[in-house]
Parts: sequence; structure tokens; C-alpha cells
Amino acid sequence: MERRQLGNSSLEVSALGLGCMGMSFGYGPAHNKQEMIALIRKAFELGVTFFDTAEIYGPFTNEELVGEALSPFRNEVVIATKFGFEPAIPEETNWSGLNSRPEHIRKAVEGSLQRLKTDVIDLYYQHRVDPMVPIEDVAGTVKDLINEGKVKHFGLSESGAETIRRAHAVHPVAALQSEYSLWWREPEKEIIPLLEELGIGFVPFSPLGKGFLTGAINENTKFDSTDFRNVVPRFSEENRKANQALVDLLSNIAKQQNATSAQIALAWLLAQKPWIAPIPGTTKAYRLEENLGAAEIKLSENNLKEIEEAVSGVEVQGARYPEHLQKRVGR
Repeated sequence: MERRQLGNSSLEVSALGLGCMGMSFGYGPAHNKQEMIALIRKAFELGVTFFDTAEIYGPFTNEELVGEALSPFRNEVVIATKFGFEPAIPEETNWSGLNSRPEHIRKAVEGSLQRLKTDVIDLYYQHRVDPMVPIEDVAGTVKDLINEGKVKHFGLSESGAETIRRAHAVHPVAALQSEYSLWWREPEKEIIPLLEELGIGFVPFSPLGKGFLTGAINENTKFDSTDFRNVVPRFSEENRKANQALVDLLSNIAKQQNATSAQIALAWLLAQKPWIAPIPGTTKAYRLEENLGAAEIKLSENNLKEIEEAVSGVEVQGARYPEHLQKRVGR
């Protein structure tokens, strides 16, 4: 698979990574550990070298899963994980408090290193900006961890432009991870131009709209009671019905390309910038193979223009987060 460099950093990753959260957290009950280990290893066999996790996924169990799965070829892959939440989660749809105090970051990194079965974290993101801790203190702490050899690269997740700029002034930010897809294009307004200016890579999560852009979800889909999408306004039955128009357009374009809707959605992202590396997640081998097939699709300028014209006529309905979580992004 094509490799991409994240901005001006020396961090090189596969064009498509693998988001591992849903294997343990967020989208219903955790999946069978051995099956997920096999899936992660299959991804590596198919060319994926970029794997994403976080201590809060589980909590802790997803890092343990990723660490065990990647241990046979640890030196051949890039592992990204995150800090910034208190470790206890009362329930999966109600994430606990933010905590990016320097002493907490130092405690968090030791736990992540142990669970990931590694002596260094390739990319260490602040999961969400903590308004109680100056970003300069956060960046300075990660800089110290880099100097100590415990972390290689510093990342931010869902941060606003001012925070990115301030953090980058203390220590270069290798990558920003935020949601970006054909049904969430907000980063195009301010964030992507800033990343290009500063030489920061972009790692879009939910590049398939939390599954919606695959066409596998419709207004009649029932989610497990622990599925995060139950509290996402964009996934209300009414909004799913309205947003089907975007999926139908994608499906028509995909047929012309002899591809699937998911592949076109991912290929579109890859075509936006050479320093973008999406991390679609899945728990199914056939979906993994489908997603990775997107890396072989090269959309022409005419293809991209056609997609742009088609989707510009669709106004996606519903917020991407419930209000209490929306407050934690774009700070």
C-alpha cells in the first residue's frame, strides 16, 4: 500500500490506517478478542502499518488488544494512542472528565506503554483539549516525554485552530486527528488550511460517517443499547431518512467506478491532500478488504468535480455530537 508522510514530521504511515476503537468500545458490546487480534494482523498482512487506539477505549482493553495483536511485528508498525480523560467511565455514552494535567499525562503514558507492550509510543495525541490546563503545559510535557524516549511524535485530536498554533509553537505537532468525511466537511474552512501552513498531517476518524456512508445503515436500523450512535443527533431515525440522499448519490457514483460507496468515500478523502491518512474502523474481515481497496482507486479531476457537484446539493441533517460532547471539540 502507498505510504504517506504526516506533514513535515518524519512519521510515515500507510495511506489508510485502522481505527481499532469499535472492536472494544463505542459501537455495542466488545467483540471476541481473538477474532479482533486476527483482524488486526490481517490488516498488517494487507499493508496497513498505522493503528489507532486510546486508553479510554474500554477503558484500557483496546490498548491491551492492540498491544497483543501487534507485538509480533511491533517495529514494523506505527501505534497511535491518546491521553486526556480520567480512566473510569461510568457508562460508554457518558465519557468521564477531562484531565491533561502534566502529572496525569505522565501516569497515563506509563499505563499505555505497558498495555501496548512497547517501550515507545509512535504518536501520542491529546484526546480532547482540557480547558483547565494551558496547551503550552500539555505540549511541554509531551516534549519532555519525547526527549526521554517514551514518545516519538506529538498529536492533537479535535482541537481548534488557536490551540493547534499554540501547541505547535512549543513542540511540532505531527498530526491532528479529527472527524472529516463527505458528510462532515467543517475542517475545510479553517483547519485544513492551517495544517497545510504549519506542515501538520491530518488523520480523519469516522471517514465513513460512523458507518453511514457504507450504505449499510438506514432509517430502520436498530443499534445495540450501548451503541454511541443512539445519542448522536445525526443518527436519529428522522435524520437517517433525510441523509439517505447522500448515500444514494455516493452509490450511483460508485457504480460508475465499479466500486462501493465506502471505497469512493475513502478515495475522495485520500485525493484531498497527500498528507491525509484516514483511519476507518471495522470488525469484519470483508469490510477491511473493501476499505483497503479504496487505496487503489485514483479519482480523476472530473471524478472529484462530479462528486463535489453531487454532494453540494445535499444538506446533511443533524449534529455530529450530542450537546455535552460538542462542547469538547474545536477548543
